[in-house]
Amino acid sequence: MLLCPTGIRLKPSAHDQLPEVNFSEEGAIRHLHLGSIWIQGSMLMDEPTALVHEYIQRMMAWLMLMDPSTAPKRQALQLGLGAGSLTKFCALEMGMRTTAIELNPQVLHACRGWFHLPMDNPRMKIILADAAQEIRHKRWQGVVDALHVDLYDHEAAAPVLDSPDFYADCRRTLTEDGCMTVNLFGRSSSFDRSVERIASAFGRDAIWAFKATRQGNTVVLAQRTATRPPRATWAARGDYIQEQWGLPARQWVRVLKPVV
Repeated sequence: MLLCPTGIRLKPSAHDQLPEVNFSEEGAIRHLHLGSIWIQGSMLMDEPTALVHEYIQRMMAWLMLMDPSTAPKRQALQLGLGAGSLTKFCALEMGMRTTAIELNPQVLHACRGWFHLPMDNPRMKIILADAAQEIRHKRWQGVVDALHVDLYDHEAAAPVLDSPDFYADCRRTLTEDGCMTVNLFGRSSSFDRSVERIASAFGRDAIWAFKATRQGNTVVLAQRTATRPPRATWAARGDYIQEQWGLPARQWVRVLKPVV
């Protein structure tokens, strides 16, 4: 979630209880909005699968906590579609089986119309549902390797779902070496409070975090099974990720730390 000075209204949502979907353009970048100036996601128009923002790139840091060469055989799940950045990257750039859960049908319509999101296919699909309810379904229990959580309303004040029970449900979706990545952002959100809620479900020794970006996004990771990769393994994974997918993982080696 970022703040953009030039939100442009395009059309209202057909659903009275859901915010309208807007987009704005800033040079070569197109931004998605939900009826406000707050950015819900972005796309580089000449490179639609690129991850534009630093915090979105950091949402992929779960790769540091498992063997990254196995990623194409794994399952990714996004809670909140945004502009479809993580969904496109996991499915199209990495070849992962990828599903996103999105509440607002207009967000899906916008992603397919303005943000180059493909139609559902054997590798990628979108489910229109309430994420809190959908992840309790038995089909998600113990099958997700990479769970991305980025759930905000149109005001971007705090995470929509941020309770111990929600994080416990998230943990139950993960495989034994799976990892949840959460974007914590908002004018009234509290990093310490959210971390304590995550820790109540995962255990504090399973939590890793970056420092906040300049825009105020703090990415937190939580493992189903806590690990501490050896230094040599950590560095080798950073090299592999950066060479394979162009993500700034050599920097992650230095700045991604366990929460103690």
